[in-house]
Amino acid sequence: MLEKFAAQSLVESDGELIFSKEKFAELLVRECLGCCEQVISDPVPESVDTWLNGGTQCMVEIREHFGVEE
Repeated sequence: MLEKFAAQSLVESDGELIFSKEKFAELLVRECLGCCEQVISDPVPESVDTWLNGGTQCMVEIREHFGVEE
């Protein structure tokens, strides 16, 4: 996935393709937001307090999505 983001982060400047750190960061943040949106849209049992657990669940989703260990 990061390779895909890197390829999408190439922008033209003075007729050359250069890597844009800003574009890479934007793509990464958008992917993280997508993980949080997935958590929000998942059905939640009534016994779960979504207000308290939402942030934690979002962190878990992002870790799993990117394969990052705690």
